[in-house]
Amino acid sequence: MVELLEHHIAAPQEHPAALGTRLPSVVETDERAARRSLREQIAKLERELAAAFLAAYPRALADWSVPGRGGPRLLSLGELERLRDALAARLHSARAAIAERAEFEERNRVLLERMRLEPGRHKFVRIAAVDVGESGCGVYSVRPRLGIVGMLMGWWQVKLSSGCPLPQGSGRDARGPAPRP
Repeated sequence: MVELLEHHIAAPQEHPAALGTRLPSVVETDERAARRSLREQIAKLERELAAAFLAAYPRALADWSVPGRGGPRLLSLGELERLRDALAARLHSARAAIAERAEFEERNRVLLERMRLEPGRHKFVRIAAVDVGESGCGVYSVRPRLGIVGMLMGWWQVKLSSGCPLPQGSGRDARGPAPRP
């Protein structure tokens, strides 16, 4: 038995072609199936990129544009793979930007809550409304109540500014156009 094992181990391995079995010379790929799969992957990535855009709206946190490809044409498998990989990279960076912005807004919401609870500990701190996830031009700020008297007495409050400044025009105000002479 030992001699049989030694003979089997010592016997040279023969190539399959030498045994009479033939390997296929060309591996045929189903290009249609590969294209279909890549197009489905690209469509899924585009849907996810659109969903990320809607989640971040109205903030512009990432590049959402879709570049043109120079007119209608059939993309090769390599071009489809590069397009898929580029979309995956854009989706990853968009999600990272959205997560970073959400974390920034959450930190500011916590700070705003602390400002409201203890305004005296956060004197003259300002936070823009957009930095807490709200729309508009308002700014939350900790200010003394009743001016200098409130500052000396330790009377502090959180105020939200009234919003966006009025547009500055040439000779116009909130009442309409300037009168003609």
